[in-house]
Amino acid sequence: MTRAKSNLRVQRRYSHPVDRSTGLICDQTVLLTGFYSQQSFEAPLRRIRFKDPETAKTLVFLTNNFTLDAITVTELYRCRWQVELFFKWIKQHLRIKAFFGTSENAVKSQNWIAVSVYVLVAIVKKRLNISASLYEILQILSLTMFERMPLDQLLSRAVEDENLVDLRKQLNLFE
Repeated sequence: MTRAKSNLRVQRRYSHPVDRSTGLICDQTVLLTGFYSQQSFEAPLRRIRFKDPETAKTLVFLTNNFTLDAITVTELYRCRWQVELFFKWIKQHLRIKAFFGTSENAVKSQNWIAVSVYVLVAIVKKRLNISASLYEILQILSLTMFERMPLDQLLSRAVEDENLVDLRKQLNLFE
């Protein structure tokens, strides 16, 4: 399932009946007619037009699934966006650069480990009442992983050192 571009060239083969009260505009079986798209994909597709009641935008979806209801396809796309946002959050916060395995179990395990570490660091931040961000705490922990020092002392020392460095960078205008 994907959103159709505005310059999509198709030829309608069949129109299916829709309930317009749900926001659906049309449900059609189409063939791609663009030169390159026709060579890449010759099978018929399903084009669904939907007017979103919240934003008043007209969305056009293409899918090769002819078994689901048209409204179900639009709901799946809406839910898919939440999944995309979740993976964007994972990329930004969990710092997973590459997966160590390619199996489904390996990827799930690495994601769960990264989420667990993130939650544990958030708990430490809250319990120790640390003003540094979670990203800064993770940076400190990654740099001082093998130091033998209690966690509260390590993080408080690092935050104090960071404050001193900031003061040294500050220019003094009146001296």
